[in-house]
Amino acid sequence: MAKSTVVLRAQYAFDNSMSRGTIALIGWLSVGTFGFLFASTFVVWLAGWTPEETPAMSLPETVWYGLMRTLDSGTMGSDKGSWPFKLSMLWITLGGVFVVSTLIGVLNNGIGASVVELRKGRSRVIEKDHTVILNWSPHIFTILGELIKANANRKNACIVILAERDKVQMEDAIRDAIGHAGNTRIVCRSGSPMELKDLNRVAVQTSRSIIVLAEAGADDPDSDVIKAVLALTNGPNRRDAPYHITAEIRNPDNIDAARLVGRNELEIVVAGDLFSRVTVQTCRQSGLSVVHPELLDFGGGEIYFKHEPGLSGKTFGDALNAFEDSALIGLRAADGSVRINPPMSTVIQPSDKVIAISEDDDTIKLSSAQPRVQEPAIRTAEKAIARVERTLILGWNWKGARIVTGLDAYVAEGSTVTVLAVADDIEAHIEAARPQLTRQTISVIKGESTHRRTLESLALTSFDHVIVLCSDQLDPQRADSRVLVTLLHLRDIGEKANHDFSIVSEMLDVRNRALAEVTKADDFIVSDQLVSLMLSQVSENKELNAVFNDGSDIYIKPCADYVAPGVPVNFATVVESARHRGEIAIGYRIAGKSHDAAGKYGVAVNPKKSAMITFNEADKVIVIAED
Repeated sequence: MAKSTVVLRAQYAFDNSMSRGTIALIGWLSVGTFGFLFASTFVVWLAGWTPEETPAMSLPETVWYGLMRTLDSGTMGSDKGSWPFKLSMLWITLGGVFVVSTLIGVLNNGIGASVVELRKGRSRVIEKDHTVILNWSPHIFTILGELIKANANRKNACIVILAERDKVQMEDAIRDAIGHAGNTRIVCRSGSPMELKDLNRVAVQTSRSIIVLAEAGADDPDSDVIKAVLALTNGPNRRDAPYHITAEIRNPDNIDAARLVGRNELEIVVAGDLFSRVTVQTCRQSGLSVVHPELLDFGGGEIYFKHEPGLSGKTFGDALNAFEDSALIGLRAADGSVRINPPMSTVIQPSDKVIAISEDDDTIKLSSAQPRVQEPAIRTAEKAIARVERTLILGWNWKGARIVTGLDAYVAEGSTVTVLAVADDIEAHIEAARPQLTRQTISVIKGESTHRRTLESLALTSFDHVIVLCSDQLDPQRADSRVLVTLLHLRDIGEKANHDFSIVSEMLDVRNRALAEVTKADDFIVSDQLVSLMLSQVSENKELNAVFNDGSDIYIKPCADYVAPGVPVNFATVVESARHRGEIAIGYRIAGKSHDAAGKYGVAVNPKKSAMITFNEADKVIVIAED
């Protein structure tokens, strides 16, 4: 019984060692090979068998002789000597053939398994000063494109993506969407951002910034985002230095919970609020859909912070025309507080940093001489009085309720909102939003916006604004296709009624915008692109989140409210006119180019102060103001 126990234990130990993989197999093969070789050659040496006309060999020489026949079976063919010697060499060669072929098979399987394991994306990332993106969503391609632009001047730039998706599929999708990534390396790994071991695999401890996306298709994406942030900030292996985390949250009710786990390491981008705010402003001011991406895109004018001692002691209003190639928009105090469009009488302190729109941080330079303001061309206008408005929303998604409540802050009492949609959860969303409405009432009509008869029954010409939303119950391409059909019907109905609709349309895929432009809608807001640009900007500079969430908004107003139409003026004159109204002029839009994609749809942000321009009555000025 004792003997049987020893044998079983030996077999168990052998089985365990064999289960360790390719290295263990190679080890046992090596032991077997050298054991077989030594035993066989020892017999040959002991018997004194040698090749013909060869003196007696030492044991090491005999072992080497046998090893060569083990590794190369053809060597045996040239052996000459006694039959015992030839048969012993045949025996060693046959053993070598068996061992070597087995070894090749083991190595082949081992290498194949290693390749498969690598393709699973489970290996560890050894990077530093890199950007980590957690989770996968439609935002990721725009984010990658923006980060690649931001990394243009950075050496050894790297972006690491961790998501619960196949590594090869992620790489293929990125390759198709992004193409050449310049000097930025993109590394994909499969795993859960909520698992500590998976987070450690992508080197979050040595990262420069971390972006946490709301997972596409998740039942409760905000909870997953908060759990991922919790794993980052409270993990046992977290670093001592604070992380720079930028997270996407969809429901504003979850902001407090996210801040509890992220504290001062977390910057939150509320996707629904961002889109609804831009949509509300754009439907009332055509052209803003182009301005926001221009400010958020790394390829154009960007927002920078810079200490400028030459402005110390001056008022904010006096400093507006101090930069030829930059647009001053606010101040950052020494305590970190940000003020966008502060009172014009605010005195700039020595410790303040200016916040400016510029091509680059090194282009924020004080002008040697400010351009002369053309005072006679300056015009003033009475503040517009809010009026009763009728808004039509075609289609519905989870952002719709925020658009309705956002509109309530701008319209006059007695305004109305009509929603035409067939979404299953629309009634619940409307009932939740209704108590927040103080100036407008809302009604819902069940129907498809793609049906021509349904649209014609709405008396469309009676509405001041039309907002077309994508369904969140369809895939992006189908949702955009339905929007295109709706826009084509609206265009045809408007032409036949000789009525020009004010239409703002949501798109999910930026590639469909070119197709949608044939409908001649006033504005297209690519919701995923907008959130992606915001996440990218904040991930590069966390202070920008305070800038974008400041109380001041971007408006686009008639140029005749600022300067005389038909008179050539420099942009410094426009800035000075806006200053009198407590506003900051940052650009303009030429109405004649509103459908020219190559000309940025007529939008010019941060023009030179000395640049001359002649406006007509239809042109607009882009300003930052409180209302």
